[in-house]
Amino acid sequence: MRKATAIIETGPDHRFSIYSDSDDYPYGILGEGRTIAEAKEDFLAGYEEMKEYIHDSGEEFVEAEFVFRYDIPSFLQEFAFAFTLAGLERITGINQKQLGHYVSGYRKPSAKTIRKMEEGIHNFSEQLSMIHFAGI
Repeated sequence: MRKATAIIETGPDHRFSIYSDSDDYPYGILGEGRTIAEAKEDFLAGYEEMKEYIHDSGEEFVEAEFVFRYDIPSFLQEFAFAFTLAGLERITGINQKQLGHYVSGYRKPSAKTIRKMEEGIHNFSEQLSMIHFAGI
């Protein structure tokens, strides 16, 4: 089974789309929805349809396990229930106003900023994973 990348993006209409990265997977698969969960469901249904189509044509299908990657606006919208912009500023060191521009799509982050955000979030999640509560 091949590992393949699926990119999650959001557009100006705040709908989500997911597509397979053509560099590491031979089939173009697309999913869309009002939420990321809907888009993933549509994407995986498209994967199953492609699988059936390839099998019906007599060819061998390349199975895939997808790694989903978020663009910054999609991540910020999907996890707004857990992270405020103020909290993300403390975690990542990226200014709230700048983060707000990313959420709205007014600006796009540089590769350096994306790495900084990802590193800050991963460091924070590692800190959370080390928490143990007394009394258990």
